[in-house]
Amino acid sequence: MCALEINKGFLMHTKKNLSFSSLRSLLSECFNKIQEFRQNGKISYSMHDVMMSGFACMYFQDPSLLQFQERMQKKKQHRNNLATLFGVKDIPKDNQLRNIVDEVESDEFRYFFEEYIRKLQRSKHLKEYQILPNLYLHTLDATGFFSSENISCPCCLTQTHNKDEEDEKIRFMHQALQIAIMHPDKRQVIPLMPEEIKNTDGQTKQDCEVNAAKRLIGKLKTAHPRLGIILLGDDIYSRQPMIEEAKNHGMHYLFVAKPSSHKYLQEWINAYKNLPSCEHTDFAKGERYVLEWVNGVPLHGGEGAIAVNYLLCRVYKKDKKTGEEKQAYQNSWVTDIELKESVVYKLARGGRCRWRIENECFNTLKNQGYHVERNYGHGEKNLCFNFYLFTLIAFSFHQVHELTDKLYQTCRAGFCSKRLMWEKLRSYIDLLIFETWEALLHFALNPENYIDTEAVIKLPSG
Repeated sequence: MCALEINKGFLMHTKKNLSFSSLRSLLSECFNKIQEFRQNGKISYSMHDVMMSGFACMYFQDPSLLQFQERMQKKKQHRNNLATLFGVKDIPKDNQLRNIVDEVESDEFRYFFEEYIRKLQRSKHLKEYQILPNLYLHTLDATGFFSSENISCPCCLTQTHNKDEEDEKIRFMHQALQIAIMHPDKRQVIPLMPEEIKNTDGQTKQDCEVNAAKRLIGKLKTAHPRLGIILLGDDIYSRQPMIEEAKNHGMHYLFVAKPSSHKYLQEWINAYKNLPSCEHTDFAKGERYVLEWVNGVPLHGGEGAIAVNYLLCRVYKKDKKTGEEKQAYQNSWVTDIELKESVVYKLARGGRCRWRIENECFNTLKNQGYHVERNYGHGEKNLCFNFYLFTLIAFSFHQVHELTDKLYQTCRAGFCSKRLMWEKLRSYIDLLIFETWEALLHFALNPENYIDTEAVIKLPSG
């Protein structure tokens, strides 16, 4: 079987340090750093080859680890797309892969997430995500990626429910607190290393999103001590312990504050006859922002209440049929950033883009071909979460491609959907060996250019 190469002169420009090969090399570094726990005489496959084989399945959004491995193994020795694209020398069986990945501590993946952010910083692409000078929105939100009444491990969260009056059921779950950098003008989100929400002492004490957030904040500050961070989160975070945790780590915050859960704060706001206010019109979207704010109000009525700054946003749009202007959105936040006319519109737009972690990240992972909720394997230790991390790293690769890779962008534009594009790419790597990722994309753009149009495949007669 021949391997397809593309003349480098025809390659579209891609920043070298953010190319597929550069990101893949970084991931190889990450996998090569994993501490070996197997006995020397019992190592058939390198840790790199095991981990990269699992990642490759998620990169190509294949719904079956077993079938993906089997298809890759059909090629001649050392001449398959796992070898050419991902640097895999020996492909493990799917069960061998699962057994090894289950033993790998999930924190070993952290190196990749930290270093690819630094690549984006060095290339100046991260600067495009500044919401205020030298400050970036880091959105927090929890998501579930496994749920079953039959399969479980010691790390599973549990939820008891009744199917009927006499039949009490326990549902086992895995969840993660995801964090991602985003900007209201950018469709791409930049995921960072999530924090698993898991039980660590059997099932006597349930972990929760808030506790996971406190752990994540400390790790985030250690990883990126000089990065200007604004934590963006929903109403569950706008409580004094969480705000103090953010401030103790030198971070800003912008947390939703619902009137129903912040009654004392709302009473203070209502006591003002007039609040500072301004309006902004987004002509492109036909939206009119009405913004009100006040600085230095108590978060609650208890002893030692901290002072916060309060921002209220109302958005109005004209009805397309009647032309009548109606309120389309309302929300309020608390923050430590001093509020004034020059910043409130930017913060309000930033606060509104919090939905993107749900739509552009979680919805994409669950419903746009990534199969993040599929049970590729549950394991007894880390397998379930590690497969989530494989998928998240694949998603991070793709987000960087969308942000920086002209060839990928051109290829993506040539298909009606991402799902169709990846279906085609999977079919091509089943048939041909590609020396580079760019060669695969060039083939996907114009497969007819590489096919002998005079050759005709005939079925045998009879």
